[in-house]
Amino acid sequence: MSKIHFLYLPIVIVCVFISSCEKSDKEIKEVALPLFYIPDGFPNPSGQLQNNPVTTAGFALGRKLFYDPILSKDSTVNCSTCHQQFGSFSQVDHSLSHGVNNLLGTRNSPALINLAWHSEFFWDGGSNHIEVQPIAPITNPVEMHETLSNVIYKLNRSSTYPSLFRSAYGSDTITSQGILRALAQFMSCLISANSKYDQVRNGKAFFTATEDSGYTIFKSKCTSCHKEPLLTDLTYRNNGLDAHFADAGRARITTLATDSGKFKVPTLRNIVLSYPYMHDGRLNTLSKVIDHYRSTIVLSSTIDPSLSSGNMSITDAEKAQLLAFLSTLTDQTFITDKRFSAQ
Repeated sequence: MSKIHFLYLPIVIVCVFISSCEKSDKEIKEVALPLFYIPDGFPNPSGQLQNNPVTTAGFALGRKLFYDPILSKDSTVNCSTCHQQFGSFSQVDHSLSHGVNNLLGTRNSPALINLAWHSEFFWDGGSNHIEVQPIAPITNPVEMHETLSNVIYKLNRSSTYPSLFRSAYGSDTITSQGILRALAQFMSCLISANSKYDQVRNGKAFFTATEDSGYTIFKSKCTSCHKEPLLTDLTYRNNGLDAHFADAGRARITTLATDSGKFKVPTLRNIVLSYPYMHDGRLNTLSKVIDHYRSTIVLSSTIDPSLSSGNMSITDAEKAQLLAFLSTLTDQTFITDKRFSAQ
């Protein structure tokens, strides 16, 4: 059984009491607890929630904001436009993010999974805190193209938001900090840890022979970057996509030439659901992803050391086994959990 993160347990208990007393507030009472927890076998979170512990009211406010196009300039785009629950909170079948006026971004929308274990966000790590992260899409001219001050103005004119802020923070004063903290609470609760892979790890299920063979290949070929159990090591690496970098990746943040072409290693959790792949969505199937590592790795000065020998030796049979294992990383309960859906 997964364990609750005890740092937040007193607040969770208080929220249960509050929700039982304030029967009129549907936004609060319908949220099941626990909202935030540490799955069995997971490391401790990054600590970014220490000053913003999850509460039912804060979570409910964050969820409402996440699905509300009021955050965008023309009220046509919300967070879920690029982060769809059925796609593991990625934008399925779109190579690049889509914003207001049908404008295109420059990168694929990453899946929002287990973010409480991250200390940096975006493909290049351009944000170093989960409470700051939403500022970028809200203000980006090809995403939401809005300002925080105008978002506050619109929320104040709403008939529902002042009471939601009062429930979450004890005051109906709407602030940018309150908006960002609520979104952080919601996103931090997007925890995926109930795939077949997890059930096998916890002794509740067994791999098929093909899946087990794929797992062996995975541990041999992939875990230097996709470290268990998060299935990412949260580092930035050049995985041999290009010789010259139209997108400098991590170097845009650090300004270091040695970071050119490096991007954050994505988690493989729910990877079957979160296509297309790579930072620019250039590969639309997992089969093509594996083929890249088999035959199209481009060596350059910043190539990751684990790929410095070039293409990996993976037979067709091993590829099929690896694909079978990757399918066990799909968490159906996560993508159907009504707590994370628009209410």
